[in-house]
Amino acid sequence: MRPLSCDDWRQAARARLPRFVFDYLDGGAGDETALRHNRTAWETLRLAPRVLRNTTQVSCATQVMGQWWARPYGIAPTGLNGLIRPGGDLALARAAARHGVPFIQSTASNERLEAVRAAIPEGMLWLQLYVMQDPGITDQLLRRAQALGVDTLVLTVDVPVSGLRLRDQRNGFKLPFRLTPRLAWDLLTHPRWSLQQAWAGQPSFANLIEDPAAALSPQAQAALLARAMDRSLDWAALGRLRDRWPGKLVIKGLLHEEDAGLALQAGVDGLILSNHGGRQFDGAVSPLEALPRVLARTAGRLPVMLDSGIRSGTEVAKALSQGAAAVFVGRATLYGLAAQGEAGVSSVLDLLAEDLERGLALLGAEAVSRLGALGAGHWRSPSLQRPGDGSPSAPPAEWKGAGPHHQGDG
Repeated sequence: MRPLSCDDWRQAARARLPRFVFDYLDGGAGDETALRHNRTAWETLRLAPRVLRNTTQVSCATQVMGQWWARPYGIAPTGLNGLIRPGGDLALARAAARHGVPFIQSTASNERLEAVRAAIPEGMLWLQLYVMQDPGITDQLLRRAQALGVDTLVLTVDVPVSGLRLRDQRNGFKLPFRLTPRLAWDLLTHPRWSLQQAWAGQPSFANLIEDPAAALSPQAQAALLARAMDRSLDWAALGRLRDRWPGKLVIKGLLHEEDAGLALQAGVDGLILSNHGGRQFDGAVSPLEALPRVLARTAGRLPVMLDSGIRSGTEVAKALSQGAAAVFVGRATLYGLAAQGEAGVSSVLDLLAEDLERGLALLGAEAVSRLGALGAGHWRSPSLQRPGDGSPSAPPAEWKGAGPHHQGDG
């Protein structure tokens, strides 16, 4: 039976993955209060539907930084996807391309940037950048991205140190993996995953070196897994990166409105509000809570997007109704990847599309661009303010009223 919700996909992923892999995918920092609070923020925000409106045709298309997306969400950057399923980055990229939405490839991905670029249309591949202690890693990544025509760089700024990942510590999660009695039992009780990984080989961080034929040291892999970043990274360094990178520059990981103002001054092109899915600082506010203050500070001068915890099209609509330009989905698509590979990712994106289109009709909005313009009675939350409307021009004709792209369960 096809999973009918994100929670169904989560349960399917839990059944297929060894515990140490599922905990890496699903866990948060510390006592995981930020992880749970992300969900609480989405669940407590309520919208007041408008009625007697013509919703014969609804459009999920949107325009972000001058580019049309078929739906107002993309796939967030996530690392070590090859551990969830071999070729995971390629599967995510191909599913995103099929749905007309962007895919952000992580510095910690397991597929070469060149391979992913070949699988996705121009403009729909974004590169996420961790600035590590070795500046040569950044240098070669930027060279390769420019040569491949990648036009959007996403700088993650919320990892001066790694969050306290207690689940990973308890599981002894590290690279290279070391076989223990507990790990051996975990592998034996998940034979399908174990056999597939044994055939593919242990994943590596393929983009840390420029030459694909060169050997990657275990120390370099361990440094990225431990998030050994350049802790001197500051606003002056961001300015130098802005001068160096000719394409669009997006900052990911902001939560404070004053930082948003500094990003504006630095000339960035967009923001992704994020608390890293609750995986960094366990006491962080949710991006949804931070959104009103950031919108007030940026005053429409650049698109403000967000991630961290989205599980449904209804939650996509909630984010847009509060003024977000778009959202990015991480764990939900990884659940689909774990359970059924590329077909699972596509099915998760279908669920989001179906739920969003249904939500638009029930809210009385004929397009996602109208979610912020339905009036003050459209939403109810004591901590959030209603944003203004930001309607783009008309989307491509082939997207008008387009339904989801159904995939088999394969």
